[in-house]
Amino acid sequence: MLRISIVESSSQVFTLRVEGQVKGCWVEELRRSCEQALVRGSRLRLDLRDVSFADSCGIALLKNLSSRQVGFVNVSPFVGEQLKGSAS
Repeated sequence: MLRISIVESSSQVFTLRVEGQVKGCWVEELRRSCEQALVRGSRLRLDLRDVSFADSCGIALLKNLSSRQVGFVNVSPFVGEQLKGSAS
């Protein structure tokens, strides 16, 4: 299960809090939520403090978002290691 909620929404910054596991069908749900936020033209940040797991597709999505200047805050140790550990 994955929960995505809006933490901050302004003309300059849009922050989504992501909770749960970024895997399977939830990867596409996160992708859609991020695309909707990016269309607004605001700077997007993801609060990843409560992400307990991300599969290879979830990590690939996060890397893609990072390359598009999406910021990550409160990255859990697990996700941080996954983002560092696998080659782009």
